[in-house]
Amino acid sequence: MSLIGRWSEAIGTNHEEKSEIQSTYAIRWTRSIMTQSLYRLVNPASPYLALRRNFALIVQVARRDIISRYRGSFAGLMWSFFNPLLMLAIYAFVFGYVFKARWSASVSGHFDFVIMLFAGLNINQFFSECANKAPSLIIQNANFVKKIVFPLESLSWSTVGAALFHLLVSTSVLLAISMLSGHGIPWTVVLFPVVILCFIPFVAGAVWLLASLGVFLRDLQQAMAIVTTALMFLAPILYPITNIPEQFRGLMYINPLTEIAIASQQTLVTGEVPNWGHLGSYAVLSGLFSWVSFIWFERTRKGFADVI
Repeated sequence: MSLIGRWSEAIGTNHEEKSEIQSTYAIRWTRSIMTQSLYRLVNPASPYLALRRNFALIVQVARRDIISRYRGSFAGLMWSFFNPLLMLAIYAFVFGYVFKARWSASVSGHFDFVIMLFAGLNINQFFSECANKAPSLIIQNANFVKKIVFPLESLSWSTVGAALFHLLVSTSVLLAISMLSGHGIPWTVVLFPVVILCFIPFVAGAVWLLASLGVFLRDLQQAMAIVTTALMFLAPILYPITNIPEQFRGLMYINPLTEIAIASQQTLVTGEVPNWGHLGSYAVLSGLFSWVSFIWFERTRKGFADVI
């Protein structure tokens, strides 16, 4: 029987016995809550408890965000297909026809350059969509903080889920155009979900961290637009990493987009197997970052209502 159920049984006893029993179970119940809260913070899997416990709610909120983004437009959700298709056409014209750019000796075709570029930009767009939205995430959902009991940590996962939908659409467009153009789809495309799974903890952690900081630092939202643009140019997305002098290539991996962009280009375009050592190290660091960010979010959430 639960503690609260046993507490209820004390109603039929006399006043002194009832008070003693209530006090005993109140202390046990408080200790249980404190133990669960502490375990939730120190447990390495704690950032993913919200995903498992509130999965249906997260899907519903992500679906609402996707629909609200296109609500009122004539094409509606079809814009999620038109946007990457139009961007791919622009890249093909500017870089393939005007600049006649080439990626490398092994990937020398103009269209190959466009596909490589698009594969990397999809990763940047996925991260940018989450990072640019995160600083205002709590502020825009102030009702969840003040008026109702809501698992605020779930907002991070719903933000990532909405961005994953757009990444899935953009990747589908890339593969469809690649197949229709005769370029073909490499077998390594089945490894692309593994690459994204290594990236998701970092993105979720970034949302937790930025959402918390955004409550107290309102200028962060404007700064993130600059940061995400800088990260794009400092990652091998618009150019191959071989263009960077060898003595400086190691510095490129400080950028969290570098390893994922390279692995995405390998699995979706060139048909190469990603460097599992690099990707495994990235996954460990990504999980550690999400855990630390989640702890920061949990410890600062108590002050959200006072600031908002």
